[in-house]
Amino acid sequence: MNEIQIASKRRKIANLQRDFPAAEIIDLTSKAPEPWVRFSPFYPHGNIPIPFSSGRTAQSVEGIWQGLKVFETAGIDPEKFQVTNMKGLKRTVRRFGPVLGHRLGVDGREIIGYREARRQIYLPAYRWVLDHCLEHEVGSLREIAEKKPLILLDYETNCEVDNLQKPLSHAGLVRLYLLGRWPN
Repeated sequence: MNEIQIASKRRKIANLQRDFPAAEIIDLTSKAPEPWVRFSPFYPHGNIPIPFSSGRTAQSVEGIWQGLKVFETAGIDPEKFQVTNMKGLKRTVRRFGPVLGHRLGVDGREIIGYREARRQIYLPAYRWVLDHCLEHEVGSLREIAEKKPLILLDYETNCEVDNLQKPLSHAGLVRLYLLGRWPN
């Protein structure tokens, strides 16, 4: 398999092509064309199991992430689990005050911190999507990477699960998945 790198979607395509002339450049954001938009955490695959919530499902990974978020002035928001248009999912500190953490399941009592939430909520939900909804698309990325270097575009470029200073790159998770190095 050739090299797989992550680059910012904010970079000009001409600059990316100049810097990576032999590479296939694929956008994995919510603004990407089909089929690559399906890698976006906002994409409504449907029936995604909500971690620690027996029998409960959501439309998107981002719906799970935002829906289980708990703020100083607001609890979880189960309506986020059912959003199918990829809009209005974000819940912000500007509106709800400081984030206290994420509830460990829809009916759970425990609120966990950011690092734990990434590992116990976000990673399992996104991995489920890769395993159950994107088999064909993952296969296509593998085929491309066999032939040439692959550049995956994302708005976020932080590929370190434990680097809490910046949001996590889902394209970085796709890279790790393709390389067989999914975070434990």
